[in-house]
Amino acid sequence: MARKTVTMEAGPGASAERVPGLDRLPAGPALFVGRRTELAALRAAAARPAEGRSPVLVLAGRPGSGRTALAVRFAVTVAAQYPDGVLFARLSAPDGARVAPARVARRLLEQLGADTAGVPLPGTVEDGRADPACVALRRALAGRRVLLLLDDVRDAGQLWPLLADEPGCLVLATTAGPLTGIEDIDPVILGGLDRPAAAELLGDLVGGTRISCDPVGAADLAEACGSQPAALRLMAGRLRGNAKLAVTEAAKELARAVFEASAPGTGGGAGAAGRPAEEAKPEKGEKAEKPGKPGTAAAKPEKSGKAAKPAQASRRKGTGAGEEPGATGPAPVATPPAEPARDPAAWVRPEPEPAEPVPVPDNDPLVGAFTLAYATLPPAQARMLRALTLAPAQCADLRTASALVGCPAPEAAGTLAALAERELLTEEPPAADGTARYRVPGRLHPRLVRLREREDRPAEIELARARLLERLVRLTESARALLDPAGGPGPDPLPGPLRLASAAHARQWLLGERDLLLGAVADAIGQGDLDGSAGRLVTALLRALPLTGAAAPADLYRLHELVLTVAERHGRPRRASAALLNLGDLQAAAGGWAQASGHYRAALEHARSADDEALCARALEGAAGCHRALGDAVRAADWYGRALGLRQSMGDQAAEARLLARVAEAHTAQRRFEEAEREYRASLAVLRRLGDEHGREAVGTALAELRERVVAGW
Repeated sequence: MARKTVTMEAGPGASAERVPGLDRLPAGPALFVGRRTELAALRAAAARPAEGRSPVLVLAGRPGSGRTALAVRFAVTVAAQYPDGVLFARLSAPDGARVAPARVARRLLEQLGADTAGVPLPGTVEDGRADPACVALRRALAGRRVLLLLDDVRDAGQLWPLLADEPGCLVLATTAGPLTGIEDIDPVILGGLDRPAAAELLGDLVGGTRISCDPVGAADLAEACGSQPAALRLMAGRLRGNAKLAVTEAAKELARAVFEASAPGTGGGAGAAGRPAEEAKPEKGEKAEKPGKPGTAAAKPEKSGKAAKPAQASRRKGTGAGEEPGATGPAPVATPPAEPARDPAAWVRPEPEPAEPVPVPDNDPLVGAFTLAYATLPPAQARMLRALTLAPAQCADLRTASALVGCPAPEAAGTLAALAERELLTEEPPAADGTARYRVPGRLHPRLVRLREREDRPAEIELARARLLERLVRLTESARALLDPAGGPGPDPLPGPLRLASAAHARQWLLGERDLLLGAVADAIGQGDLDGSAGRLVTALLRALPLTGAAAPADLYRLHELVLTVAERHGRPRRASAALLNLGDLQAAAGGWAQASGHYRAALEHARSADDEALCARALEGAAGCHRALGDAVRAADWYGRALGLRQSMGDQAAEARLLARVAEAHTAQRRFEEAEREYRASLAVLRRLGDEHGREAVGTALAELRERVVAGW
């Protein structure tokens, strides 16, 4: 049956298409209904005047409550009020891991178009509000009107380093639990949709007259879903895929699935998605839900008109958003009363401990709806859905999906579209070349991982990961060959639908997929069983990314760290020394001299164990340069002298001349003018033998300046 594709009116911000950054937002569902009260509450909160910092709006709701979709809808409606752009970032990985604020800040700086070349690299200070990337972001936001949408925030420690002292900006954060630690937050808590909105959503998604002709069945299904948007969408996808399934029967199926998942002694039932029996049993003292009442959320759907009241209550009583009762709201977490700020800058409490991800319990209607949807999938679609949990950031297009399951690209594209039609994948903004992209929702990720571990053999999983890495290697090398034809031939051409067509296409692909490529490498090296393929991908990226002209030093730093990890794991000191030298060079270029010195010293140890004099000399010279930059002329002279001795023993006269001049500079800084003049004269002699007129001119000028200063009594 045809799927209806109407949407709710956009609201006051309908003319915001020209605001930069709107295309970065998640695509969001094609259908959006209800939530008018919550949208009004957000608009009212955004209109309140802010003092001294960016106002913060928080949308709190359990997985499946539609918090991201609502945040995107609100961002679109108010984007015109923020002409300097819309920024977007996810602060949790698909597996629930916490993304560091410094990493988020760097990505937001790039979206803002700010230069990150001068931002110190990781390791300069501990991650937090004092991190250089976070400081640079706050400075870049000063004087601008920008909307920041930060999705899936785990804790206040992630959020507060990103908040600028700029009241013209607006921060909208979505979270599954309360954000304790930041003062003056008035959260909007999402429950289920109200009854009319739930019925409207079902009717629009299913289409035809199946919902309008069975209002009682529709009400039963909405109640069984707890009026949660995600569960409603999954059940609507099931009804679209089975024209003979009655709406009332679908409600009964969902109620049974949720009951079996929560009933003791069932081994987890269908709702446990493969979990061991003991994991599906209720805790001691709990009672299993009765059939027809799959959970508190399903028994009494919360009306959207009450969404703003918990926030008001928390402001009066000084409680966190999570203290509000109800299964459809955030997890109950006790929070201390808010303390008044002692001065205008004291609007942040000490950083709290990172919160654990909020799980989806087995008796949640979302789990039951997913179980029913998954059970009816054709084997090829079920296999694809499980395999997508191996994709970088669980985001895939036809290029990566076809590699994971080993099928032709057109078949992969069709399977992805079919899974999205069943509401099991969410659509992401398309790639720069228009290629459709999809993402496994975070709310389904843990269940799919369990299913993958149960149904797929380890050898199949390893083969899928290996195919993915090799596909990414070929794509990256193809991009490099297009961007730099003189740099060597590329790999064999890929099939037509997978091929990069031009240098411009290659650049767009590399920059658009950069985060996913880096994530794929990090995941592979973290597991440690595909170091060969992962190493080839690192090498390809190190060659290709600088050709784009937009390679971020932090990304190159991360890649060299991965090279170091593999080299040390496999006992390759020469490769480890080279990686450490590159890390030192990147830190030195960013002004992190102390960190660079540590890298150079570690590189020296590896080079000595590999008995590589050239690497030893390179490390000695790098460490000497750090001491020179830090103003320690004595140590600089010592380290330059040691590097000079090695270069002389190797017969490298060009390096010898350069290092003699460096030693002379270090002597000059110590006011040892006779020694400095002697080293300059020795450097000139070597350059004369080499016939290097340019070098002779530079060293001669330095020597003349030294003599003038000595004569002048310097």
